Amino acid sequence: MIQDIQPHFLDNHFDPGAKLSADARVIIIRDNRYLVKEDALNSGNLEFPKATDLHIATDPGEASPSNEVYDEEDFAFIFRIGDESFFLSICYDEEKEYKIPGYIFTELNAIRGKELSPKHNVFAAFTAYHLNTWYSTSVYCGKCGTRNINDTKERARRCPHCGNVTYPRINPAVIIGITDKATNKIILTKYNRGYANFALVAGFTEIGETMEGTVEREVMEEVGLKVKNIRYYKSQPWGIASDILMGYFCDVDGDTTIHMDNEELKLAKWFSPEEIELQPTPYSLTNEMMGLFKDKGYEGTL
Repeated sequence: MIQDIQPHFLDNHFDPGAKLSADARVIIIRDNRYLVKEDALNSGNLEFPKATDLHIATDPGEASPSNEVYDEEDFAFIFRIGDESFFLSICYDEEKEYKIPGYIFTELNAIRGKELSPKHNVFAAFTAYHLNTWYSTSVYCGKCGTRNINDTKERARRCPHCGNVTYPRINPAVIIGITDKATNKIILTKYNRGYANFALVAGFTEIGETMEGTVEREVMEEVGLKVKNIRYYKSQPWGIASDILMGYFCDVDGDTTIHMDNEELKLAKWFSPEEIELQPTPYSLTNEMMGLFKDKGYEGTL
């Protein structure tokens, strides 16, 4: 899955003293596009610019050869992976185009849809997207409208006027493998909009709801079935939707006739292991759960 980056590891400890050193990696996201090496998709090698590729101003009014000057305050330390530090551009000034020779803006879906290396950079892209969403939507205080400032002790935005504190939002959601022990089949779906490949039933947890309750409700809403024997499998951070995903397998309880939610789905069907078509990249919890059933059938879900 996307977070399986061994022998590297993610250190997301907030470090207010982290400095934008010359060899730090800088992730710049604009309108679902990342600034990456221009041949990343063809070469399969995903690389972000280093701080040394940018011109960071040390004196007011300083100019650069490209006439684009950046201030250290334009960038926030976000995490380390192994020995590399990653910073995120949090300056959303449309006049700053971030033109760096050898780098181009590449669509998120293009990065998501192709297996790239090194894998820890793909994970960095997903995780940075989560934080970029938060920074870009928490510029102003949601309570009084004052412009927020970055907290100096924790990863938070603090209102200097009313003191309201905003933390990164994490959305809990479930991925559900609905199985039928009697026929050794699992339900695969396809969405009406957005992602085009096979998936599993999924949905967000609502206020006051347990994860198991979410499983029962989402299954009933999307395919009209009752389930039992709900069993936890594994979790996954999914930064491009600000999610923490929790995977569950469960058994159909009684009638196996699917009553599909036509607004949400265009396909929902029982599949045997040999019929399963996996997603094009190995990044998602959904794909791992599908692959587990494809390899081991119902017994693999216990």
